[in-house]
Order: sequence, then C-alpha cells, then structure tokens
Amino acid sequence: MLAAPFLAPHDPLKVEMGQRLLPASYTNWLGTDHMGRDIFSRLLVGTKTTVGATFLILALSLLIGIPIGLISGYIGGLTDRILMRVVDALLAFPDYIVAIVICGLLGPGMSNLIIAVVIVKWVKYTRLVRGTVLSEKHSDYIAMARVNGLTPLHILRRHILPHVIGNVLVLATLDVGKTIVLIASLSYIGLGTQPPNPEWGSMLNEGNAFFHSAPQLMIIPGITIVIVVLFFNLFGDKLRDYFDVKNKQGGL
Repeated sequence: MLAAPFLAPHDPLKVEMGQRLLPASYTNWLGTDHMGRDIFSRLLVGTKTTVGATFLILALSLLIGIPIGLISGYIGGLTDRILMRVVDALLAFPDYIVAIVICGLLGPGMSNLIIAVVIVKWVKYTRLVRGTVLSEKHSDYIAMARVNGLTPLHILRRHILPHVIGNVLVLATLDVGKTIVLIASLSYIGLGTQPPNPEWGSMLNEGNAFFHSAPQLMIIPGITIVIVVLFFNLFGDKLRDYFDVKNKQGGL
C-alpha cells in the first residue's frame, strides 16, 4: 500500500487531453479517464489514500475507544454514566449523517474527513470494551488480584485487556469494509480528497458524468471497492470464528 505511488506505471496527476477516454491497452492497462490520466495508476495511488486512511482511522479509534472503555467499565459510577451518555448520543444517529455534519462544519479535505470518521467510530469500541470489562471485573481471578494488592492499572493491563483484544480485533476487521465505504461515500459527495488527487470515491464522482459514454470510469473503482470490502468482511468472519472456537475451548 505504501509502495503504491512507486508501482504506478504513469503519473496519476498528468493530464493529456489528447489521450482522454482511451480503452484498455498495453500502455494503459485500464484505459484513461476524461482528462487522459491513466486509470490504473490513479486506482493504485488511490489505494494508499482510501485504505491508508481507513487503517489510520481504525488505529486512532482503538487508541481512543479502548482506554475509555476500560476506565468506564472498571471505575463505574458517575464516570461511567457520563461517558455512556456521550456514547449513546453519538450512537443515536447513523455514522454517515454524523460524519457529514462534522465534515460540513470542518470543511472538505481528507484530514477533516479522518477527524469526522474517528469521532463516529471510537464509540463502538468503547461500548464493546466496557461490556467486556463489566463481565470480567467481578470474576474470581480479578478478586484474587485485588487481594494480592495489584493496582487497578495493573489489573486492567495484565488481566482484563487480554480478554478485550480478541473481540476488538474482530470488530476492527469487520469495520474495515464499512470504513472504506464511508470514506468513499464522503469523497463521492466532495467532502474527502479534493481533485486532482486520486481516491476511490472521488474517482466514482468524476466518472459519474461519463457513465453512458465511458462506464468504466465508475465500474472500475466501484468493483475495486466491492472486492476489497468483501475480502475484509470474509477475513473478519474467519477471525470471529477463530476467537469463538478459542473461547469455547477455553471454557471447557
């Protein structure tokens, strides 16, 4: 993914109006777009933007959501109630609507899009982690850890966090596809990467006007999104099955 700009056979930003809307050929593997730019090169570089932003968003969401979920579930009381009201407020609306509102307030651009999506994503991980902590903190081994004088931080890091990681990894893997679609959707309506920089959603937007004369401008990035999302969904399902089997075996 990081090597995508170096693997691109052509400059994805180079405009050649004399080469516009060419079909696939040996020189241009997927043809050219309405400005003569190589579609394959733009698709490849767009992978770094779309998929790279997705993993950055999920990493930031985990860094925010996991600690808050641990604190909320373990401390409880007023802290838990306040944090859960914030979570409930963000979960009350669809991710797409909240992200559009935040992007509208911050302005278009990939940096603002990442901030907006992180704001709507971290709450799911907080709720998941909190639920795991609530189910584990009254266990016998946690009580023994307290009797032995272990600090709450040590208990959370050494005893509860390992129970959280598996569920979080499964949710994050399944969330990759949803995040890719969300980023592409926001870019499609002009709130993400701005032209001429390539991104799968913006490529769909640019090809919309040429759907009847050159449908490949929309079909190619659309199929790419479907394939990548399907791959991560299948991988997430396998990972979920693995941890379910592991938990069942651990309970025997």
